[in-house]
Amino acid sequence: MDHFSLSEDIKVMCITANHFPEGIEEAHQQLHDKFPLKDNRRFFGISKPDEHGEIIYKAAAEELEKGETEALGLEPFIIKKGHYNTYYLKDYTQNAGSIQEAFEILLGQDEIDPNGYCVEWYIGTNDVKCMVPVDEEHLHFTGVNNAKI
Repeated sequence: MDHFSLSEDIKVMCITANHFPEGIEEAHQQLHDKFPLKDNRRFFGISKPDEHGEIIYKAAAEELEKGETEALGLEPFIIKKGHYNTYYLKDYTQNAGSIQEAFEILLGQDEIDPNGYCVEWYIGTNDVKCMVPVDEEHLHFTGVNNAKI
């Protein structure tokens, strides 16, 4: 597990999966139909439980041009700048449960933001950085040092 600081907000465009986890692949496919991997856009997965404890999952692509989200009729979301606990997975497709296992570790940490969300930051076609925001109050209390991205 690593700590780092995201230095700026990232505005993304989202497609919500119909079901979790069964609808994740379909949501990402719909997103990649609109935005091929070759356009230097960052891709994410964002998840958080709703008020009933059901996981809501969104496949997301970085907005590169102002107004792009609205023009395409997609749902906007902001991945907030700040401190995150992360777990980097190489070749995550080789282990189907690796993302779930990484988030179980991250969500088990005392310093996570109880109002936060889980972020999968897809890097290339084989790697993913799993991220969970840290409660800023905890950082000030512990004096944790973080590398910036």
